[in-house]
Amino acid sequence: MKKYYLLAFGVIVFLSLVMVTNCNAVVTFPNPLKYDTFEELVDAIVTFLFTASLLLAPIMVLIGAFTLMTAAGDPAKVKTANRIFIYTGIGILIVFMGKGLVSAIKALMGG
Repeated sequence: MKKYYLLAFGVIVFLSLVMVTNCNAVVTFPNPLKYDTFEELVDAIVTFLFTASLLLAPIMVLIGAFTLMTAAGDPAKVKTANRIFIYTGIGILIVFMGKGLVSAIKALMGG
């Protein structure tokens, strides 16, 4: 019984390949993105991440300030607030360096 299934599958695959090779129709797909080049796509992604991180950083600073104000002398909460401030600063530096790196690569490539 398995031989017949395997034979039928082989015949279907063979016929579909023959049909595809004899077909002269050109199939085109529309571009789902509004960007035509890879460079434009990367630039749009970097710009989005840059903008999102610039909007998120002040919120994180406010969360850190709120945590620090409500710590009431608890060393664990003060340490948590300091970590929030430090990690927010490091994140902003990384975002600025990433944006600068993309601009530098574009300038080197003549873009």
